[in-house]
Amino acid sequence: MPALAVCLEHRAQSHLAERHGEDAVRLARLATNALIEEAHLTPKPALVDRRGSGAHRDLSLAVMERSARSLEPTFAALARASRGQRPSAALRAQLAAIGRAGEAVMMDATQGSNAHRGAIWIVGLLVAGATICGDAEGSPRRLAASICATAAQIACFPDHGAPLAESNGSRVRARYGVGGARREAQEGFPHVLHMGLPALQAARRRGVGEDSARIDALLAIMTTLDDTCLLHRAGLDALTTAKSGASEALSLGGSSTPHGRAALDRLESRLLALNASPGGAADLLAATLFIDRLAPPRAHGRTQAWSI
Repeated sequence: MPALAVCLEHRAQSHLAERHGEDAVRLARLATNALIEEAHLTPKPALVDRRGSGAHRDLSLAVMERSARSLEPTFAALARASRGQRPSAALRAQLAAIGRAGEAVMMDATQGSNAHRGAIWIVGLLVAGATICGDAEGSPRRLAASICATAAQIACFPDHGAPLAESNGSRVRARYGVGGARREAQEGFPHVLHMGLPALQAARRRGVGEDSARIDALLAIMTTLDDTCLLHRAGLDALTTAKSGASEALSLGGSSTPHGRAALDRLESRLLALNASPGGAADLLAATLFIDRLAPPRAHGRTQAWSI
């Protein structure tokens, strides 16, 4: 091959590698920002927000931010590992190893508080799915569905490197017969695609402020999610309280209306009395915000509905 051709090919490869590196950084930043935006969103029922720590004695807004920022290199590593790959057992194993290393970094950053263990799995898989889908064309709705479906394919491969010791999540899944975050991912993130995103866009179309629209998206997720965080902390009573309270707040107009806000306040009081918080729903809201930023539903200058 002539020297000029070799030089041009090398330059093209370097440019491609640089672009892929920039894509990984961009996705990692979007994922991190989604976690931070979820943490700051106020008022959330019994969750950490700008008012305080909710039902969590070991967490604060500062700890949540520190946790999220510590995970940015992990999300970038997940994106780099997924570049040019297809869902496979080998990729699943590689991503799991990166995720566990990221969890250790997070736990060190928070002095042992589990701020975002579930989010590493949920949002991390979506980062991988978004990387594999790359510059796929189609409507925002189709892109969101493709990202979630690709992430689900990865999640369906077994994790042979998983620790043998039981976790809180595994105990709750066994006791109550629920799927938890694992099933949510394996089924293609239905609470992101069919609850969070549609509720977010419906609220925006009504002219609701962005914070209230996001709260309504959280409530929509809570109405049907078998949240293992609630089950772990206070059993079926907490889960029933969360589902019925979220449904009531939405039926009364959502968090932007006086009656809906009053119902939201009642829900928070009940959850605080149970010392329970919907942490699983919060992780899925962060995932919703991540997908919303990746595939903003706008067509011809007008907002497009997220009904899938």
